[in-house]
Order: sequence, then structure tokens, then C-alpha cells
Amino acid sequence: MPLSLYVDGERWRAHLRRVADAHPGIVPVAKGNGYGFGVARLARRVDWLGAPMMAVGTYEEAPEALKRYAGDVLVLSPWRPNSPAPQDRRLVHTVGRVEDLTALAESQRGVRPRVLLEALTSMGRHGLTSDELRDVDPSGVSVEGLALHLPMTGAGGSHVREAEHWLDLARSLGVSDRLYVSHLSDLELADLRRRHPGVTLRPRIGTALWLGDRGALSPRATVLDAHAVSRGDRVGYRQRPVPRRGHVLVVAGGTAHGVGLEAPTAATSVRSRAIAAARGSLDAAGLALSPFRVDGKQRWFVEPPHMQVSMIFVPAGAARPALG
Repeated sequence: MPLSLYVDGERWRAHLRRVADAHPGIVPVAKGNGYGFGVARLARRVDWLGAPMMAVGTYEEAPEALKRYAGDVLVLSPWRPNSPAPQDRRLVHTVGRVEDLTALAESQRGVRPRVLLEALTSMGRHGLTSDELRDVDPSGVSVEGLALHLPMTGAGGSHVREAEHWLDLARSLGVSDRLYVSHLSDLELADLRRRHPGVTLRPRIGTALWLGDRGALSPRATVLDAHAVSRGDRVGYRQRPVPRRGHVLVVAGGTAHGVGLEAPTAATSVRSRAIAAARGSLDAAGLALSPFRVDGKQRWFVEPPHMQVSMIFVPAGAARPALG
């Protein structure tokens, strides 16, 4: 039995509609595992929203979207000469290097592939510099717009100044009405629209769209097994002792599902560094808090989660769920 995501469909769809209505020109993003829903399911939902374009993360994800969605599909990962790009006129490529722009045009002579030119923003990941954009030769492609992938936090707390820098370049390229942006807040989008009424911003939104109303989503793990334990009993691969009497629950959901996996912390403030240090101390002591709640409380892992299942400790006295 699996780790399952239960969705309040009516509430979830209402949230999707609110987000889409609040963001004119939205480009819904469905990448990776489709935020837990699957790319195919989200592609059908984008069709339902009526958005003219959606985005996927890689070329490997594009066929599922193209099959189930009638509009254009943008690939966020930059095109490279070895990219497994499907031959479909609805596909829009992202290009971040001058040599790739030339190679893409030559690989599809007479077709004029559709592209977004990605700017090298302060994110510092992919993209063309300001000088490269000024000198770019787009004659062999159809430029659909300029893409800005911005960091989570802008200089001085705002992305507006940086966005305006690239906006001037977009005007010189003749694509100022097609600026595709990631990580601009609602306030920043409104500010830019107010200051530049002739500009069309196309916000690319994933997490805030699909997972923005957490109350509509309820992940639940199936209880696969339960074992009574006493203080000091050793269990698991690493034979760690349990702290006191209770039960070890074996539940569906492990590292294959992302359970227990965590990216390095940004630790940008004193508080966040203190939290990181505290977590490191607990990890060193072999203690890690699981994401699972039993009887209303978040419970501890007995040991790091396995690939398909996790083992968690529930102390005596707590209500224990039945198997299944």
C-alpha cells in the first residue's frame, strides 16, 4: 500500500482558478514529478485553466505535456545540441548561449525554431549577458520573448530594478511585450506593470499554483507493520536502541518518495544558522524528526528512512493506528 496524496478537488480547483485569474499571462510550470501530481495530470489541468502555454523542466518531460495539452509547451532547461527535443511546432526552446542559438537554427533549417532568449540574471545559472543579447543574431529562429529566471531574493529585497535593466534590452530586441519571469512577487509584478504599462509580463508559476493551498492536500502513509518495543531494544539496519517503551511503526514512504531528503539550508540569518546547528547536533546523536504525525504529534525516525518505507517510534500511551 502506498504513500498517497488525497486532494479536496473542489477546493484545489478553486485555488487554481484564483491564482490563474490573479496572474494575467500565467505560464503554469509542471516539472519533475509534477509536484506530486504527475506532469500528465497537470497538463490536463492547464488545458482546463485555458492558459495558452505551460512549462516543463526538461525535454524528457515534454512528450507527456504535448500529448495531453493543446497549447504551447516551454522547456525551461536550456537547449543543447544533444537535447532530445521532440519535433513539434508547439515546443518553445530556452536558449542561453550564442553558440547554441546558432546550432539550433542550423539543426532545423527552414523551420525557424521557436525560442526564448534567457538572460544571465543575478541568479548566475544560465543565460546570455547584456552584451551578448545586444549583439545576438536571431535571424535563424523565431524569438518568442526574453526569459528572466531571478533569485528568490532581490538586491535590497526587490527584483524591480534588475527586471527594468533587462526590460530595456527586451525593447531593443523588439520583445518587450513578451517578458517571461520567474520569482517576481505579486507586488513586484504590479509595480512593473504600473511603471511600464505597455509591457506584458508572463509569470511562470509552479509551487504557488499547484501547492499553494496546503489545506486542499492531505498526504497519508499506509501503516504496513507495527512492533511493540521496550527501552533499549535495538532495531533497524543500524541497530539503534529505542529510548523507551512503545511501538515501532513501519509506514509507506521512504527516500524514493523524497521522505527524509533535505537540501542544504540557506542559513542566511542568525536564527536559521542556530536552527541548522541544533539539527546538526540532533543528527550527530542519531535523532531525526520525521514528517509523519501520529496521534496529533510529529514523531521521530527510528533510523534514516529506507527507500520505500520509514520506521518511526510512537511512545506508549499514544493512540496507535491500525495496520492498513
